[in-house]
Amino acid sequence: MTAALVIQVTQHLLSCEDLIHQGWIIEGIPETRELARALQEKGIIPRHIVVLHAEDTVLIERNLGKRVDVFTGEVYHTTFDWPSDDMVVRNLKAPEGISEVETTRRLLKYHRNFPGILQSYEKPMKLINADQPCADVFSQVLTHVQAPPRTSAPFSPRIILCGPPGCGKSLQAVLLSKKYGIINVCCGQLLREAVANETKLGELIKPFLNEGWPVTDNLVIKVLMDRLNRLDCHIRGWVLHGFPRDEDQAKLMRNVGIAPNRVFFLNLTMEAILERLAYRAVDPVTGERYHTLYNPAPSKKAFYRLLTHPKDVEEHVKTKVEMYFRLAGDMKELFEDAVSINADQDPQTVFEYIESYVVNPLPSSPTWKRRKPTLVIVRDNL
Repeated sequence: MTAALVIQVTQHLLSCEDLIHQGWIIEGIPETRELARALQEKGIIPRHIVVLHAEDTVLIERNLGKRVDVFTGEVYHTTFDWPSDDMVVRNLKAPEGISEVETTRRLLKYHRNFPGILQSYEKPMKLINADQPCADVFSQVLTHVQAPPRTSAPFSPRIILCGPPGCGKSLQAVLLSKKYGIINVCCGQLLREAVANETKLGELIKPFLNEGWPVTDNLVIKVLMDRLNRLDCHIRGWVLHGFPRDEDQAKLMRNVGIAPNRVFFLNLTMEAILERLAYRAVDPVTGERYHTLYNPAPSKKAFYRLLTHPKDVEEHVKTKVEMYFRLAGDMKELFEDAVSINADQDPQTVFEYIESYVVNPLPSSPTWKRRKPTLVIVRDNL
């Protein structure tokens, strides 16, 4: 079976409603680094990865003893799991491809591909010795799956990044998420996912996105609460950007119990914003993104075919930025302990400033009164 067919079949199976709600287990896939990467590109990313390992001699011995019931498909073993029913014994047959030579060939292929598969996943794999009773192996796998994910963050951060378009909120959220395992919550992405998944809220949100209108605050807050109340956000913390945009939205968050413990305002002048956004363009042939000043097209031919996204047109950018400056002032007053950072510098320098405030102890007098969080436990996908 080709890699493309494997991906197609896997996508089809994982789109079933029961798997979406109950979770799934994939066994034996991926077999190569290339297939692992291709699955990730399609959004098939497991939360837990378990590797069952044993000595090659043990695996060869196990394989040689396999027998299959030709009628039921049940697998038995001449040493470990021999049926007591003589009728079943008469139906057993050695499956193809289990000879010592064939098993050794498959093991060599596995050992050759495993390092690449290991490098394809950022999450650490749980190595479990399979040369022990099945009940013990299962117990260790279950313990690993049920254990809460670890985070390197000093506490459970609840971070909000505010700032005008082009200030680098998305980039800083990605950097925080990668280093500390914090859940990256992009408000705009949540709305688009709700529409793509055809949820009830998504059907209500869809007309707004199609017409280019702002989604009403009551719909946004429902989508946001659903995401922030999931177990991973409670355990690992979250960094939110794209919401709130004004004082009313900030008050609405407070009223529903969404209380950040770190708020950052990334400040940038109108001139700097226009310099960052109005000179962006994309090559419609290659899909590559360029910037007239910082990352120009490599050739004249590529330069002349560059296109500017309508949202990056100078007049459109000015309108959005002016609206932000008009509304953000009142919001800053609501977050008295918010930290203002000059975003007109190297992104890594901005990240180091944010990081220094994130790792410090919580302020003694937080802006928002702490409330008991409402916890909605969502079943963890396997």
